[in-house]
Amino acid sequence: MLVFEVNDGEMMKSLTAQAEAADVNDAAIVSLIGGVDRFTISTMPADDATKDIISTYALPAEMHGSGEIRDGKVHIHATMAVQGDRAIAGHVHEAHVGTWFARAYVIPRPKDAQ
Repeated sequence: MLVFEVNDGEMMKSLTAQAEAADVNDAAIVSLIGGVDRFTISTMPADDATKDIISTYALPAEMHGSGEIRDGKVHIHATMAVQGDRAIAGHVHEAHVGTWFARAYVIPRPKDAQ
């Protein structure tokens, strides 16, 4: 298992760069934990699962999630806990880390299995 950590900056870009540096092209992201200062996620409209509703939140949030790295592309679904005991969940497009951290626990797919 590998641990990719983001302490400052845009999380998705950082995780992608760390995966590339570690030569990880395909992997399971079995756990994602941390806190972000703002984030952008998408969900699907009720009447069309082929479309995305993209929403940006300028809110700090505690985060947990999971996902995968497929062909070098990081794909994460997460739940963001925000003030008022609310949860905002979806596919993560961006997440900016600065105050806290984000850690992704990654299990690479063996090269001979690809």
